[in-house]
Amino acid sequence: MAGQLGGIPILVLKAGSERTKGRDAQIAHINAAKAVGDAVRTTLGPKGMDKMLVDSLGDVVITNDGVTILKEMDIDSPAAKMMVEVAKTVEDVAGDGTTTAVVLGAELLKKAEELLELELHPTVITLGYRLAAEKAKKVLDEIGKDIDIEDVGELKKIAETAITGKAADASRDFLAEIAINADKAVAEEVSKGKRVVDVDNINVEKKVGGRMSETELVQGMAIDKEIVHPGMPTKIEDAKIALINASLEVKKTEMSAEIKIQSSGQLKSFLAEEEQMLHQMAERIKESGANVVICQKGIDDVVQHYLAKAGIAAVRRAKKSDMEKLEKATGGNVVNAVELISKTDLGYAGLVEERKISGSKMLFIEQCKNPHAVSIIVRGGTEQVVDEVDRSLDDTLRVVGCIIEDGKAIAGGGAVETELALRIREYSTSLNGREQLAVEKFAEALEIIPRTLAENSGLDPIDKLVELKAAHERGETTAGLDVYTGKVVDMWQRGVIEPLRLKKQAMDSAAEAAIMILKIDDVIASSREAPQAAPPGAGGGMPGGMPGGMMPY
Repeated sequence: MAGQLGGIPILVLKAGSERTKGRDAQIAHINAAKAVGDAVRTTLGPKGMDKMLVDSLGDVVITNDGVTILKEMDIDSPAAKMMVEVAKTVEDVAGDGTTTAVVLGAELLKKAEELLELELHPTVITLGYRLAAEKAKKVLDEIGKDIDIEDVGELKKIAETAITGKAADASRDFLAEIAINADKAVAEEVSKGKRVVDVDNINVEKKVGGRMSETELVQGMAIDKEIVHPGMPTKIEDAKIALINASLEVKKTEMSAEIKIQSSGQLKSFLAEEEQMLHQMAERIKESGANVVICQKGIDDVVQHYLAKAGIAAVRRAKKSDMEKLEKATGGNVVNAVELISKTDLGYAGLVEERKISGSKMLFIEQCKNPHAVSIIVRGGTEQVVDEVDRSLDDTLRVVGCIIEDGKAIAGGGAVETELALRIREYSTSLNGREQLAVEKFAEALEIIPRTLAENSGLDPIDKLVELKAAHERGETTAGLDVYTGKVVDMWQRGVIEPLRLKKQAMDSAAEAAIMILKIDDVIASSREAPQAAPPGAGGGMPGGMPGGMMPY
């Protein structure tokens, strides 16, 4: 970037910096966003394809989950990274609908490109897109239907819709029930009629081996730890659980200290005192009435011995997150010192048992009274299958959580997008300015969802889009595309239902990303400095700066 002052050039940017401005910058960003949309577009819908992603270490991920694909891709373009952020936002807020948001965002930019070629100013396009997005949200609120969250049948339809098309599709009926039961267990009523579902209170443990149908819900906790001493019981009924965030070992001084022992008698006294301290720890736990100890830190061998003699089972080095969930599951309190433990701090479980799952031991804490934290053990034949089932379950848990919190749903299968396109086209005729063109293009962009559903199912997209439009013109607001039969049917009766929050967030995020990218007309990229070579002889005197003892290949 240079200017002229009296014939003398003024340099503002460092040498090597790159600058793209005007139409070139806009087109470059639009093309980058379109490339991201095209990358995930084929994964949309129940008949979408999967992607295989291989990283630099050779690790393989096979998935059709939009946000996972975009996270794993090594993306360099700033505009493309913004589309990835769209997917992440929708994932965090609604759990599903990431592919829809990215595909819609890319299509909005594609339609904007057509308007830019007609010499329409980006500000006018963004104004039209904002008006259309606001109208879309109002229409969504109008067509959204109330869901009775106590009706398991309705919740199951929503859960199955979220699983359909993913790797877990074969066991969707079974997994949908697990997701519903898990969400209902952790749902907490914060005010009258208002519930909150924190999916973080659902602990998911992945175990390779076995069938997908062996995935199980534990009404309590399952932690990937084993009982520390062979003399301890491995099955405890009517368990009283002590949760301890303290080391059951000999206390060390906070600063370095030195003890001088001058006779064997002093040494015996020192060792006896140490053992006495450890014995007292075990006795304190025994006196509290606990018969299970879950410790966040280490447990000394001597303490293990005394606990085993008392018939108390113990687990050490439990994760902090597991300890927090155990508090909610068992109703106990984590104590920070053994001396502070009392009967009121103990948690309760009907059964605590060590079991072997896929060759490794796990501790199951079950039959808890009204647990607000639960566990799901995910099973599958290979690591890739287990990972994909885990991703499918995560989406389903979040989707069902949205419904329990909001109680509002809409029909899927492209029904919503077709209805929105119809209503927004009607709305555009009420506008007098140039933004009317942008509002019309927004309506056209929405049709990319039913069009893609048809394409990915091997159906003729134009024919199906015409059929859908005709059905909605007749007032059939829930008419969508059944990708299995190729017919336009009532999606609500078909059981293809999605949370209202999901569509609103996808619409919001896609529109905001498109608007932000459209308003950029200047890109200034700093030059990347090459790393400086090490001085000769650095790193232990080896040639080329190699550390001593290391030879270059």
